[in-house]
Amino acid sequence: RASGTGSGGRRPAPAGRVETADRRVPGPPGAPALPVRLYRPRGEAGGPRPLLVFFHGGGWVLCDLDTHDGLCRELALRSGASVVSVDYRRAPEDRFPAAVEDAYAATRWACAQAAALGADPARVAVGGDSSGGALAAAVTLMTRDRGGHPLAAQLLLYPALDHRLAGRSARDYATGFFHTTAHMRWYWEQYLGPDGDGCHPYASPGLASDLSGLPPALLVLPECDPLRDEGRAYGRALRQAGVPARIDEYRGTFHGFLAAVGTLPAADTALDAAGSWLSGARCGPGPAGQ
Repeated sequence: RASGTGSGGRRPAPAGRVETADRRVPGPPGAPALPVRLYRPRGEAGGPRPLLVFFHGGGWVLCDLDTHDGLCRELALRSGASVVSVDYRRAPEDRFPAAVEDAYAATRWACAQAAALGADPARVAVGGDSSGGALAAAVTLMTRDRGGHPLAAQLLLYPALDHRLAGRSARDYATGFFHTTAHMRWYWEQYLGPDGDGCHPYASPGLASDLSGLPPALLVLPECDPLRDEGRAYGRALRQAGVPARIDEYRGTFHGFLAAVGTLPAADTALDAAGSWLSGARCGPGPAGQ
């Protein structure tokens, strides 16, 4: 299950610059404990840092903590944040809403433990790539709906937000750019199963009717990605709901392009921008909302 779309980044991670620790944290009631990996940049001085709760991509079916280790290290280094990378139950053995409930449980744990992890409880953000971006967006809705600890920001890296795949980009870039529309349809089928409600906002956050009260968002979108247009639409919908949303689109790039950090200049540019934005994340008005 470790192989997948390659969106996590598999180049050798910066050695010795980030401390890591693996542990297990409580899952949802009646569910197994969740494996997480903690990241903390070495030598960072100053007060409590931001904390990013990160959910890996892989179509809710593939990938794990190891496939996204490099990306999480890069995010920690470039933002100065601690990162909690979360593994979750995967489809088809565990279909929706198992993964999103796991994501919410891990976020609750991270918020409760932020101070113990050396982070500022007012600077807890969620994020993820591809299907992990869908989980992060859903967690912001669940946190609002369930009265959870306020989140400071949501970092959505080429997120999967709408099971319908109805945007023009899903047609224009259906093939030829690594991640295909057919791949994505198959992932949705595994995640939802024959009876799953793809229109549920926790499955397809892009179809949520109420986006008010959510934390500021940064959406990192590749130009040549079947999912690009649903990311654009989500950013616009957030703005219409009064939520600060920044859309960074990178020309000539493709789904999973952050895996090419160190090789593709756009990947380094995008990670630097995301890190700078995340470093300003804070509940209430602030840089992350700009």
